[in-house]
Amino acid sequence: MKEPRRIPAHAIDRPALRARLDAGLDSPLSVVVAPAGAGKTVLLAQWALSRAGQSTAWVDVGAGDAGAAALAERIARAVADVDPSFRAPTALVSGTRDAWGEPYLEDLTAALADVSPIVVVFDDLDRLTGSPLLTDLWRMVDLLPSTVHFVFASRVDLQLGWSRQRVQHGLVELRQEQLAFDERTTSLVIQAITGRPVSVETAQTVASRTEGWAAGVQLTALSLRFAADPSRVVGALKDTDRLVVDYLSEEVLDALDEPRRMALKQLAVLDQFSAPLVEAVLDVPGMSFIDELERDSLFVVPVPGEPGWYRYHRLFRDLLLLRLRAHAPDVEATVLRRAAVWCAAADREDEAIEYLLRAQDFEQALDRLISLGREVYEQRRTLAVAHWLAEIPEHLRLRRPEAEILLAMTNGMSGRGTDAVDALRALIAEGELSVGQRQVALTYLAACVQLHPHAEIFLDVGRRAVAALNDAPEADRPSLLGLTSGSMLRVVAQVSLGRAHLFRGELAAARAAITTALQLDGIAYRLYRVHALGSLALVEALAGRLTESAALSNEALAIAHEFGLLDHPGPADAFLARAFVAIQRGEPEIGALALAEGTVRASSNQRTQLMWLARLASMIIDREEAELLAEPDGPPPEIVRVTATALAVRRARLLGSSSPPPTPPPGGTWSALAFEDVATQLTLGRPEAARACLARIRFDLDPLATTTLVERDLLLGWLHALEGRRVLSREHLSEALGRAELEWLVHPFVRAGPLVADLVDEIPGQGDTFRRVVVSKARAEAAPGRHAVADDLTPRERELLAYLPSRLTIAEIAGRCFVSTNTVKTHLGHIYRKLGVAGRDAAISSAIERGMLAELEVAHPVG
Repeated sequence: MKEPRRIPAHAIDRPALRARLDAGLDSPLSVVVAPAGAGKTVLLAQWALSRAGQSTAWVDVGAGDAGAAALAERIARAVADVDPSFRAPTALVSGTRDAWGEPYLEDLTAALADVSPIVVVFDDLDRLTGSPLLTDLWRMVDLLPSTVHFVFASRVDLQLGWSRQRVQHGLVELRQEQLAFDERTTSLVIQAITGRPVSVETAQTVASRTEGWAAGVQLTALSLRFAADPSRVVGALKDTDRLVVDYLSEEVLDALDEPRRMALKQLAVLDQFSAPLVEAVLDVPGMSFIDELERDSLFVVPVPGEPGWYRYHRLFRDLLLLRLRAHAPDVEATVLRRAAVWCAAADREDEAIEYLLRAQDFEQALDRLISLGREVYEQRRTLAVAHWLAEIPEHLRLRRPEAEILLAMTNGMSGRGTDAVDALRALIAEGELSVGQRQVALTYLAACVQLHPHAEIFLDVGRRAVAALNDAPEADRPSLLGLTSGSMLRVVAQVSLGRAHLFRGELAAARAAITTALQLDGIAYRLYRVHALGSLALVEALAGRLTESAALSNEALAIAHEFGLLDHPGPADAFLARAFVAIQRGEPEIGALALAEGTVRASSNQRTQLMWLARLASMIIDREEAELLAEPDGPPPEIVRVTATALAVRRARLLGSSSPPPTPPPGGTWSALAFEDVATQLTLGRPEAARACLARIRFDLDPLATTTLVERDLLLGWLHALEGRRVLSREHLSEALGRAELEWLVHPFVRAGPLVADLVDEIPGQGDTFRRVVVSKARAEAAPGRHAVADDLTPRERELLAYLPSRLTIAEIAGRCFVSTNTVKTHLGHIYRKLGVAGRDAAISSAIERGMLAELEVAHPVG
């Protein structure tokens, strides 16, 4: 086992406390709560080292870990550091609320189950007080496999409601009173640090005055060691009313020579330091300087997971910074600038920018931010860039419009759509941008179509962006994130224009715009190709061109998989397209995993329009589950509003409601609601009214609009049947069946309901496979209790259940679904638990007995 940290030479072993921690290993959680400097970290490190063969991952929660992605990365790095077999979760954290969300928690739990028995220590967890991440960690305790044990170490009680853990698991809790040093331990610590025997009186005085507080005892020992008159230190402890830590800290620092004292204070400016960084900042031999700090017990500790890196204890660092700022206020900025130079040269760009901002060297910080490359977008670090830019005074950003554009771009990429739209509109309206800057601003304003609740306003913006790029193809444009060349802007503008049409339900126009984008040079950039292919796949899925949609989405996801981009928000469209293909084919459960993956990715940067489409798919797959989910912000896009209304009308129609549906406007184009308008009249036996409805609607006779063409023939066949024209009815129904079979397009027949199923079933001749499927699924959809036998399983679990008889391996199932093996393992575990079985064979047998697999059949890949 790799050591989580080095133990100070003066640390005293505490076997009784270690034994208490040992006793808690059979439970999911232990808690250590005590003030700063109480010895929590030292005790836990001693305990970890005392357990031969136990892997202990150490997560020091830092000031920068309040963000969900940062803490997730730190945990993954800490676990991988002690168990290289650990594979980090691929699920995305949810949205911008700085929480992980259930998909990520499930994925992380499954990943931990695959490693050897491990303890994960979360130190300084009080830094997350009030954060949703703390709630997520607490939720995760309930999901932990038996081989994983968490330790929460905090300066304050986290108020998480420990009672359930106490009752169910006998929660081990160590608090201030258990950690306090007694007189014997106090004596041993003082002797270890001073190297001299300690009188009983001195030990008693120190223990009493410090109340056994470890940091106070250590500081006292240091004061005794450095003091010319140790008795004065002990006497002052009896007489002074000042806080012990303040007094003793001053004593320790004042006993050092001035050069060393100044070096200590300068080093406190840095969050953490290594020997080369110390040399760059202080111009002293770095490793020997750090060795001296450790030898003298001057509150320096190694940084877990970062070999060769150290930091000060927080209390000691605070004191040093206070004194530096009081006596040499200009020095801090100098140290920060030197550290920034070193970090930039060492390829630690994020730290370099942080140090420049703290030094208020805003011009250099801006230079670095504007020079950042494409990796920021690919690695999903845009939120950090937006945060850094926001720290720069606005008047300085306004001098450089490209900085304001970059801030808007990164806000948009991070899910802050309103901020991005407002900023870009203001920049464009002011009219002070160069031609190239205006092209960039217009293009990325058009890209906000996914983030804004009113997609219709972005049609004009998209057209203006395309026109601006065509009018001045050689314009001098600012280079921002490596994404603002003319060729790349053209792709963004065209895809954004296509998405605006898509969200309005204008599928032919959407197809034309995105197809154009796929023919441009900038589409060679793999993430843009993933975006465009996924968006076009979504268009084709909704249009009923399911074979083409499946091919496009599979290509997009294969590219994302090949280049390690499956966990990026980019593949969201492709995942959602797979879900809609499954829905259109009458197999909604087969799309449940893809829907979940698409929803997580769309939510991760708050693309509300895609989130609404995901919600629409959820309503079709499992309406009751969908209604438990929070709605995305703002009104739904037109395509979702119309289709969701049609779903509600259809439910009422199949339940026998006589209420007429909302009538589409005269001369309106064909839509799901127009379909329901006609279907309702036909269900009520009103062929004349149905003809009138059809006459009011303008069919989109785009030869590629498969769904529209099938729906038209289906309704005409139904209408002719009501009018007694059986031959014409069967001709139209046969035409609808033939066209639909080419795509295995079942959903229009399912939507029509059992009356149409009966008409299809009555067509003379031997029914083929597709016809039987159409009839079966249309009748089953309308039957109550359709999923009664599988109600305990979620749609995702029902999808994976259907794969079990195929004998595909977990890796093969994951590959077909473009999800991680951890995701598959997690859901299989849930299936086994709900069925009350121990493994795959037993699950298959149980599912067959319950009729689940007979209903679901065996899943096949979308394509």
